[in-house]
Amino acid sequence: MTPRGSLLGDRELHADLGKLLLRVSVAGLILLHGIAKMRHGLGDVADAMVRLHLPVAVGNLIYIGEVLAPLMMIVGFWTRPAAAVLTATMLVALVAGHPRDVFVMTDHGGLLLEVQWMFMLAAAASALLGAGRFSLGGRDSRWN
Repeated sequence: MTPRGSLLGDRELHADLGKLLLRVSVAGLILLHGIAKMRHGLGDVADAMVRLHLPVAVGNLIYIGEVLAPLMMIVGFWTRPAAAVLTATMLVALVAGHPRDVFVMTDHGGLLLEVQWMFMLAAAASALLGAGRFSLGGRDSRWN
């Protein structure tokens, strides 16, 4: 039996480390997409806005979902709302960006858009779990 205070026996520590790993990994990977859009423009997002008969300027909201929200998640400040924004961003990316491919299966048995699904579901999990103790807002914050 492992004592509660040891690294292998502290379930709260493991839970908080898991929350940290989840939020930093999903937010960090999405942030890379946001940085690319900041450097090279909206690209496919602008095309989706045109296809949906929306002003291309609406596509600029992607910077909230792919830059601001991930940064907030990484530092652990208002993690739950930031993760919810990221979840919504990925939902819009799935539905607006790839409307015909949302449930398409590949010949290898996986979803064609499985990476987008994983980003969306991991962000949703982070919104439900919160940031944990390794965060700027701390684990007891209502929004964290």
